[in-house]
Amino acid sequence: MLGNLGKNLTNTMKKLAGMSVIDKKTVKELVKEIQRALIQSDVNIKLVLGLTKNIEDRALNEKPPKGVTAREHVITIVYEEMVNLLGEKAHELDITGKPFKIMFLGLQGSGKTTTIGKLARYLQKKGFNPSIVSTDTWRPAAYEQLKQLTEDLHISLYGDPENKDAIYLAKKGLKEFKNQKIIIFDTAGRHKDEYDLFQEMEELSSVINPDEAILVIDGTLGQQAGEQAKAFSKTTNVGSIIVTKLDGSAKGGGALSAVAEIGAPIKFIGTGERLDDLEVFDPARFISRLLGMGDIKSLIEKAEEVIDEDVANETMNKMLSGKFTLMDMKNQFDMLGKMGPMKQIMQMIPGLGGKIPKEASKMTENKINTYKIIMSSMTKYEMKNPKKIKQSRITRIARGSGVKNEEVKELLKYYSNTKKAMKGFGKRGGMNGPMNRIMGQFR
Repeated sequence: MLGNLGKNLTNTMKKLAGMSVIDKKTVKELVKEIQRALIQSDVNIKLVLGLTKNIEDRALNEKPPKGVTAREHVITIVYEEMVNLLGEKAHELDITGKPFKIMFLGLQGSGKTTTIGKLARYLQKKGFNPSIVSTDTWRPAAYEQLKQLTEDLHISLYGDPENKDAIYLAKKGLKEFKNQKIIIFDTAGRHKDEYDLFQEMEELSSVINPDEAILVIDGTLGQQAGEQAKAFSKTTNVGSIIVTKLDGSAKGGGALSAVAEIGAPIKFIGTGERLDDLEVFDPARFISRLLGMGDIKSLIEKAEEVIDEDVANETMNKMLSGKFTLMDMKNQFDMLGKMGPMKQIMQMIPGLGGKIPKEASKMTENKINTYKIIMSSMTKYEMKNPKKIKQSRITRIARGSGVKNEEVKELLKYYSNTKKAMKGFGKRGGMNGPMNRIMGQFR
């Protein structure tokens, strides 16, 4: 996440965790490394100096609480100060009133229209059924893009690509969806120097009277994001911000810290291209991942969101009892795939995110996809009775899935090892043992 920032900060924290002595020299070295990592990620120098001064002062002058080592205390200080930089707490949408009107604002190319689709998907998962109004009369493909998104999501859209009067479209959309719980308005992308478009935005805001004006900011803008955010906030009361394109953006740190300065909270971040790749922005969880500490709560929430609990429990019981088949393993892979890219999942596992190179996570994802293709070439009988898959069946399955015989054997070996490991785990207490007690803390 955020290009090399996460990697650099994780490495710094690992060095700190391995130090036996925390003295003035150690603290100053730590501060320099944090400064270097943040400045390389385009975070404003004044902010960086303020942040690291706080870290240095606290690390040298605060006494660790009882039972906490000096090293653990410094790690906590770094974490707390970085969280403070980005806003301390999470802010969710407060859906009140009917209809609840959300007005989207943003620059051209910021990912605004795609983000509308992502927010609509997020709201659907929360039990809402939003409708969308297209008032972007400047970009020719805006209506068509929204039409595709709304058809995929099975939600209502109002717009007229032939009509160039944005104010009329907004008024008509309000009438069309007056009985809806949530209406989302798309507006034309603009630049901070385009006076006419800002005037239109002001008029639209007056007509729509939004309950929430959301500004979409491109994470690749870096520090420039702050200037853009200020320009929008002068014209419209920006209630919240969504920062997009944070998956691998080298300047994401600059964008996050810059927009945090205008006072409007960052409520969501875009972390990928899929409609499900929109996260509530929780500074504490975000910084935890960035420092390589993981984010087990988000991982569990993501799992609960996409995984069928009955299927998961049935699969787990089969695994622990030794009755686990290839069919069950495929269900497991399918559920894992719904949670998102492997790299994002790994970042949420404490102690693992910073250690997995990009190539390794990609290889894992590719491997799982290959295994699923191989399994799709098997019969139901073979999926339920893997022991019956001998050489002649292996040759047929390999030919049908376009892989080598060795890859089919590799899958069967992986299955066999997984089955043995889980059966042994079941004998040692399984989910009724220590693992269940640990996971129970997060339920």
